[in-house]
Amino acid sequence: MDPYLEHPSVWPDVHNRLIAAIADALSPKLSPKYYVRLEQRAYSLTIDESLLVGRPDLTILTSHPEHPQTILPLGDVDVLEVTVPTLDEATETYLEIHDTQTRTVVTVIELLSPTNKLGDEGRRTYLKKRYRVLASQTHLVEIDLLRAGETMPLVNNVQSDYRILIAREERGRLFPFSLRKKIPPFNLPLLPGDPQPLVEINDILHEVYARARYDLSLDYDPPPAPPLNEGDTTWARELIDKAKREIE
Repeated sequence: MDPYLEHPSVWPDVHNRLIAAIADALSPKLSPKYYVRLEQRAYSLTIDESLLVGRPDLTILTSHPEHPQTILPLGDVDVLEVTVPTLDEATETYLEIHDTQTRTVVTVIELLSPTNKLGDEGRRTYLKKRYRVLASQTHLVEIDLLRAGETMPLVNNVQSDYRILIAREERGRLFPFSLRKKIPPFNLPLLPGDPQPLVEINDILHEVYARARYDLSLDYDPPPAPPLNEGDTTWARELIDKAKREIE
């Protein structure tokens, strides 16, 4: 995992490209028994939450100089300048695997965003969806490639930089992994007896990185957000310096 992709201003683009690339990689493996659909959910963010998760839509307000609250006389009536709170609508994309014959949803694939782990409304909305899926017969694949924020709840919590959860009802398998490890592949759960195709997230993400040319837009000089620990900082800096020397 490239920690610079986790920056809140970069991740929305990474999220959209990666979730679509996963769908494209799975479709030929699942056809004709199953088909893949991109779905969306939406919810509202306050200005504070929008700032917290790195959405720029409403933060343009902060670019204006702050004006002190002034009272403007209007005859015998005082007029006070105020700021009115507004809401920003956020959308997230996820995947549904449908049985072609019955049209039922067999598996849901979620790629977590900062709004799920940092924003109050986004977390509540996502957890409600998560509990609803886990209360059904549908499989949940939850991919967390973000170090920031609170991890999704487990009965036995496990500390790791990143994680992939594959669950159905209360039982699941967790793939925890660190920054220095490749993203582990996993078999996509489907209906009993059907072959489970291998999902190689590491390769898919590297292909997305190359197609999007993130190497041209990411600034590798400052520390990533969130920052790394001392050992990972040294390790990452050595890789960055090596890559720069190869380009030169």
